[in-house]
This record gives sequence, structure tokens and C-alpha cells, in this order.
Amino acid sequence: MKPYTLHSNQTIMKKLLLAILILGILGAAVGFYFYNKPLEAMAGQRADFKMSAEELYNAFDNDEEAANARYLGKVIEVTGKVLEVKPDEEGKTGILLDAGGMFGVNCKLDDLAEHPRESFAEGEEITLKCNCTGKLMDVVLVRCVEVE
Repeated sequence: MKPYTLHSNQTIMKKLLLAILILGILGAAVGFYFYNKPLEAMAGQRADFKMSAEELYNAFDNDEEAANARYLGKVIEVTGKVLEVKPDEEGKTGILLDAGGMFGVNCKLDDLAEHPRESFAEGEEITLKCNCTGKLMDVVLVRCVEVE
């Protein structure tokens, strides 16, 4: 039986370090891919829920924790009357839908999509398909596209 020598231990350590380095590079490449992966077009996605702006707002107002568990990150088709249309600080069109109270449902149009229109009249009833991000004072929906 051949005793271990310093030389064989160094060889094993070099191979181990090389394997760890290769795994690290592969992990970084996979992470980079998923970080830069393009988002799927909202217009082509199926809505997980369809409801009025008032129903959505009330769900968050009554039990925010349950509403977060149910709606957060989901595609929601929401219908409501336009209270206000204004660009946000980044210049994206924001639409506030009436929820029957002091606050409403704040919808940001998807800047990755082409919209047939970006001007909406106050009082007009519209339907948008959006991604739900939760509630601040208003329920916030992003990446919205109009459903025709």
C-alpha cells in the first residue's frame, strides 16, 4: 500500500478547486440568463382572475394578507371606471380605476407592449389585464394592457 504524499494531496485539492470554480461559473451563467430573460407579453397571457376594480380593492381592504396570498404576482383582468389618467414620475401612463371609495386600483400600462391607445376619458369603463403587486393605499397593478 502506497502512503499518501504531499504531492497527491495537492493534486486532489487542485481538482477540487477546479470543480468548485466550474460550478460557480455555471451557476453565474444560469443566474445571468434568468435575470435577463425577456418577460412574456401580457396580452398573450391568460388571466388567473376576472373581477371588477371594486371587488379587487375590497378583497385587499377586508383582508390584505389573504388577498396578497391569492392575488400577488397573478394576472388579473380588472374592469372599472376611469377616475384619473396621468403619467407617473417615469412617464408611464397610469390609470386610476374607481373602487367605490376614497382609494382605487392604480394601473400602470406595460411599457413593453404596443397599445392601440394611451388616452382614456374619465368616467369611461375599461377592462385591463395586469400583474398584481399588492396594495399601498391603492391596489397596484403593473404591466397593464387593454382587453378589447
